[in-house]
Amino acid sequence: MSIQQIIDTIKAYDTIIIHRHVRPDPDALGSQGGLKEIIQASFPDKKVYAVGEVDASLEFLLKMDVIPDDTYKQALVITCDTANTDRISDSRYNLGDKLIKIDHHPNIDPYGDLRWINTEASSTSEMIYELYLHGKEEGLQLNDKSAASLYAGIVGDTGRFLFPSTTKKTFQYASDLVTYEFDRTALYDGIYNVKQHIARLRGYVLQRYEISPNGLSTIKLTKDILDSFQVEPVETGQLVGILGEVEGIKAWVFFIEEEDLIRVRLRSKGPIVNEIAAKYNGGGHPMASGATVYSWEEAEQVVQDLEEVCKAFK
Repeated sequence: MSIQQIIDTIKAYDTIIIHRHVRPDPDALGSQGGLKEIIQASFPDKKVYAVGEVDASLEFLLKMDVIPDDTYKQALVITCDTANTDRISDSRYNLGDKLIKIDHHPNIDPYGDLRWINTEASSTSEMIYELYLHGKEEGLQLNDKSAASLYAGIVGDTGRFLFPSTTKKTFQYASDLVTYEFDRTALYDGIYNVKQHIARLRGYVLQRYEISPNGLSTIKLTKDILDSFQVEPVETGQLVGILGEVEGIKAWVFFIEEEDLIRVRLRSKGPIVNEIAAKYNGGGHPMASGATVYSWEEAEQVVQDLEEVCKAFK
């Protein structure tokens, strides 16, 4: 599958609906919003929608469209930054005429009629910018709004260019994007500023974390703990990276208790964790993944699996 096929397919449809994964991060929204803006700027007569559940903390990046089921008739559907169908936000993705998958995660679920997968890309937002570069001579246009979205996605998924996924190409694309008119300071503040109740929960975690002899740290945020800090489960994504700078930690896991399940967020400095995530209804990057379990007994099984990969990692 080529980038040109995706561009040709976009040209062929009058209605295009763009999805991304549940519990979105800046790359999910950045790639979704960046692609929407590129298509709208390039083809003003097309109807382009971005759909999915709302995350109030990141709504400044992209506001979701609300559309009826009938809109999917004869529509092209594109998913951004979503490795498997279980994680696509809004289950109507399969109501369209054709489905395209654009993603930088390992292709564990090869869904879609067309697929563009690049696991070497720092982010799906980086891939969307590459799609624009490929098609700009035949009419694709990038404006200030799409540049801001893609830059936010790249910054978010590279940890402000600190993660190993950052390449020479990543820096080049970022330097191109900042030539457009948008407020980078406001963008950083929107992504990284945290409210006081989140800051207090961060302090709670930092005061209580422990490291196993194998280099694993396990954090359990029960409903009672979340309620005591007035933190919603969806807001805990702002906590996951805080143990990454702690010396001696090889990998860490956050268990976030919700009403009928426990969200699992796995991070690593070396041990491969996405294979464990796949075992527990999830997936993601080798060193940053998510999963779901349904009891604290099952959570302990995740911990044991993580202990094994940490122990084996040299």
